[in-house]
Amino acid sequence: MFVIDMRSVTKIYTMGETEIKALAGVTMTIDKGEFVSIVGPSGSGKSTLLNIIGCIDTPTGGEMFLDGELVSKLNDRALTKIRLHKIGFIFQQFYLIPTLKALENIELPMKEARVPKEQRIARARHLLAQVGLSDRERHYPSQLSGGEQQRVAIARALANRPSLLLADEPTGEIDTDTSEKIVSLLKKLNTEEGVTVIIVTHDPKIAQHAQRIITIEDGRIVS
Repeated sequence: MFVIDMRSVTKIYTMGETEIKALAGVTMTIDKGEFVSIVGPSGSGKSTLLNIIGCIDTPTGGEMFLDGELVSKLNDRALTKIRLHKIGFIFQQFYLIPTLKALENIELPMKEARVPKEQRIARARHLLAQVGLSDRERHYPSQLSGGEQQRVAIARALANRPSLLLADEPTGEIDTDTSEKIVSLLKKLNTEEGVTVIIVTHDPKIAQHAQRIITIEDGRIVS
């Protein structure tokens, strides 16, 4: 079954009288349980593509299906619900709340989903153990290294048990050795938990960890 099914998707941004075509008729499918990398030069449309897959943005034209549901025509409320329950997001910037401890940052999406407190804490501790940070649950983001912050961000992305994990340049702010550990963690989640992983990266070494590489240029898939 396809998790993602995009059909002739276009995205046009208007700046004054200028139209910028970020995506130009993208058609592609991604299977359940795949690990896919999306690569391409700066400005090629990688992040726009990921934002549409993640229901953060909607297409100007074409259709986008998620788990067989046509999501490109849904309203904001319906898209918010899908993002909360089906999709986990990891970004280049970690976006951790500086006044919250690691455990509390991971709890946040579960609070949004109205998960009872005891279940939230148990799940957050389980995820911290999964990313190798059980001894950091009471640390604030400022007390963690870049790699540790990204692992907390990954744990937070998994809080509501998403079936789809989207990562936009997740290794851009960390060193090469830590980057390899982060990608290994994503691969482990993919193989052991069955999570579908899509990673946008400019780093060919990172991209080669995926089962399939999609190359995008000028808003079009070229390979």
